[in-house]
Amino acid sequence: MHAMTEQRTDFTDLVKARRAELGYSLRELEARSVDPVSGTQAKFGWLSKLENGRPVDTPKEELLKALAVGLHLPERVLKAAAASQFLGFDPAAESGVVWSEDLTTRIIVARAEEMSDDDRRQLAEIAETFARRKTQRNPLAGGKSDD
Repeated sequence: MHAMTEQRTDFTDLVKARRAELGYSLRELEARSVDPVSGTQAKFGWLSKLENGRPVDTPKEELLKALAVGLHLPERVLKAAAASQFLGFDPAAESGVVWSEDLTTRIIVARAEEMSDDDRRQLAEIAETFARRKTQRNPLAGGKSDD
């Protein structure tokens, strides 16, 4: 008897959420998702199956590169989500890696290498400002909230 395992949807969720955030239809994403080196394109049928939870082949590196272009995301973000969903490897379980449920931390961390030291300092200041505002709004929570 096999134990029931929960189907991971990290990659599917990332693609869906980012496509919605960008306001692209599946056809628009297909048109925009082309690997500039190999010419590999994310096809509508595969994207539709992916988003609708139907079985799809594990994406090859060229397809991940194409999606990185179409979704305006670093390739490593897509690779990490694909590794989790298709290979059962959870990068979030690795020490020193921090992810958030809404993917914002994943994207910020992935883009950190592209930022200058000054950019990273400014981003840290913005985060501190938000934390201070939250504490000021709810001083009894000590900066912690159920929001």
